[in-house]
Amino acid sequence: MDPVIAEQLGRAHPLARHLDDFLTDLANAGASAHTRRAYRGDLIAFAAHHGEDLAELTAAPIRAFLAELADLSAASRKRKRAAVASFAKWAIRHDLLDANPMDRIDTVKVPKSLPRPAAAADVAKVLAVICSRRPRKDVPLDRLRDRVLFETAYVCGARASEVCGIYVEDLDLRLDDEHVRLCGKGGTVRTVLLDDRGYVALLRLYLARAGYGAGPLFRASVNGSGGPLSYDAAHHRWKGYCAAAAVSISIHQLRHAHATELINAGVSIEAVRRRLGHASAETTQLYALLDDKVADAEIRAARRHRDRDRARR
Repeated sequence: MDPVIAEQLGRAHPLARHLDDFLTDLANAGASAHTRRAYRGDLIAFAAHHGEDLAELTAAPIRAFLAELADLSAASRKRKRAAVASFAKWAIRHDLLDANPMDRIDTVKVPKSLPRPAAAADVAKVLAVICSRRPRKDVPLDRLRDRVLFETAYVCGARASEVCGIYVEDLDLRLDDEHVRLCGKGGTVRTVLLDDRGYVALLRLYLARAGYGAGPLFRASVNGSGGPLSYDAAHHRWKGYCAAAAVSISIHQLRHAHATELINAGVSIEAVRRRLGHASAETTQLYALLDDKVADAEIRAARRHRDRDRARR
């Protein structure tokens, strides 16, 4: 049994074995570790609320569970509802439930919001805290690893989970045509051009220092004998570097910053969509709306400047 389920629910909990089987099937279906981890946390919380057998699962306990989450954001409530819905659908397929109780539960509507990109100056501050793009020879390998890891997320517009999952074999470093293969959501794979020469030089230096010829690009141990650096470990280290730089931004804001920079530079929505791995151009379009916000801010600033000039005359 999943050790987290066993520890937090106990093996004797009526839903424990079913949750473990559900997560196993998710893994076999190719769901990402991030998705499985999120579903596990949400379903453990639900199981702690509903301690009955799976056959007793009706709309009433689900509705009561969701009602306790009223203080959370709409996005968080929607995610938790989706976890329970996925579990209920799985139970129906395995003849563990006669009817789907989610049919009686209203969906959660999430208002669309614009992405929050990190400012380029703030990103530069955090990266500089880790180490220079031209690091000294005595810079520890793990700090060099972290600089390359987080800069990869920035220059590729990649998700943290995608970057942590890169293998050396995913790199194609042919001169003037460098690319990296990224494994995204739902098992999708995309190839991203590495068009920043300074970053490519740093990546080559890291590979030379680490001596990796195959396997995970970003490894958990300093001596390079560990497995891939975990998503949680990457976030923990990033928070530490942000604190040292007196900057508050998330890893995911690096992705937003990259997309916004491309839109501002005139790159087409479709090209940005392919680079980010969005399934729909509608998602990418939000960055164009953000660009409009930037334009509006510039226009307002110009008008204020004009009004001040007129006032002086």
